[in-house]
Amino acid sequence: MELAAVTSRALSGIESPVVSVEVHASNGLPSFSIVGLPEASVKESKDRVRSALLSSGFEFPPKRITVNLAPADLPKSGGRYDLPIAIGILVATGQLEPLRLSEFEFIGELALNGDLRPVKGALPGILAARNARKVCVLPVGNQSEAFISLTKEQQSPHFTLVKSLKEACQVLLGEKAIDFPDTLLDRAPVLDVHYIDDLSDVKGQYQAKRVLEICASGHHSLMMVGPPGSGKSMLAARLTTLLPPLMQEEAIESAAIKSISGVNIDRDCFYQRTCISPHHTSSAAALVGGGSYPKPGAISLAHCGILFLDELPEFNHNALEALREPLESKYVDISRVNQQVRFPADCLLVTAMNPSPSGFFADDPLGRCTDTPEQIHRYQRKISGPLLDRIDLHLEVPPVNLSDLQGEGKGGESSAVVRKRVIKVREKQRQRQGCLNSSLSVKALQELVRLDGASQSILERAVNQLGVSARGYHRILRIARTLADMSGEEDVASQHIAEALSYRAL
Repeated sequence: MELAAVTSRALSGIESPVVSVEVHASNGLPSFSIVGLPEASVKESKDRVRSALLSSGFEFPPKRITVNLAPADLPKSGGRYDLPIAIGILVATGQLEPLRLSEFEFIGELALNGDLRPVKGALPGILAARNARKVCVLPVGNQSEAFISLTKEQQSPHFTLVKSLKEACQVLLGEKAIDFPDTLLDRAPVLDVHYIDDLSDVKGQYQAKRVLEICASGHHSLMMVGPPGSGKSMLAARLTTLLPPLMQEEAIESAAIKSISGVNIDRDCFYQRTCISPHHTSSAAALVGGGSYPKPGAISLAHCGILFLDELPEFNHNALEALREPLESKYVDISRVNQQVRFPADCLLVTAMNPSPSGFFADDPLGRCTDTPEQIHRYQRKISGPLLDRIDLHLEVPPVNLSDLQGEGKGGESSAVVRKRVIKVREKQRQRQGCLNSSLSVKALQELVRLDGASQSILERAVNQLGVSARGYHRILRIARTLADMSGEEDVASQHIAEALSYRAL
């Protein structure tokens, strides 16, 4: 046989489209060429495959070998095509029988001695193979991602782990058994969530704790303003512990983003929400994603979790402005000459900043603020109005009282207690409208928030005197709806509107 076709998988965002690795071996001057829009690392696989074949005891035929990676308009990158190219050469030159070739998909990078190395983004390929009812042959080094894909409902194996090119050939020939998932279910993701941090670690800051519960209950974004040491970073870290565990679909999406980013996936934390905190020197590409071969940014790594931006005014202005559209649309589109990819970016934004360059409020009782009003104004103007308008809750975090710091015992309710209330409120919202309050459309708001005379009067004064924008107006209504849900009331009352307005001080 001079022609062989082996199935593999590419990466396009968090999707893994099928790639047919076609190998043709013909007479003529010996050569080895790869076509099909391969990038440099794919072209270099020629040398890795040649050495791996010889080291594994196979022959590298002195023929004219052409490898076509189809479809030709899909960019190919990385070393994931080494294994399917090697298998294709063995089948095309008659060194391997192709009897069961159509049952498998191959992903893996070859070492020069024939061993297999793990590849980035294996999880989307494994899941795609499962949906196609194929068995994915991949390196042992990707076992954590393979175990993540296990479910108790499945009836047949959808992956097998191999250490080398020889073992991959043994699987194809039926000489190596494919592990049945029933023997591996003890390595499937753990359903429980366990956090080291706890809300009870925070002393004092009772209003801040209530605001955190509001954020978690309605998925509302938050900005905290306070002096150094007031506990802003500590509060942001505890917000994660108030959120309910990830649902199966959310956990798979989050794991897929981590997989293509090369982040380790821990099965014990599979259903836990993460808090991503990029440094304030991060570029726009680091925050929203980018690169010649697009990779996800911090906002996508925080998908279904929390994106915490500490020292907000210190971030590059263009980087912050790049967040505006993803915060509204919940996804990031990255366009390049050869492709356009989409990464999910449905995260809860939490930011923190000091009230002035010196770090303290202008009316600090100890007189520690040495900045002029103009300096304070210039510092706060680093945050643009459109970005500030997209943040639901604005909270001033005062210094912690000494009596609270010196108090013995815990600082109030634990995260588990608050999380139960949050889960109950979220379930109520999903049953009523199919989404959380932060995602309510304007039409749904009109149906769910019917204001009495007192509430309308409060809102009219806010719009006329405080200059609240249309976006801010609707965000106030969404926050008020969450406050009513937390208090167990069906209708939004004037006290809910008043409290929601107090969280739009900036």
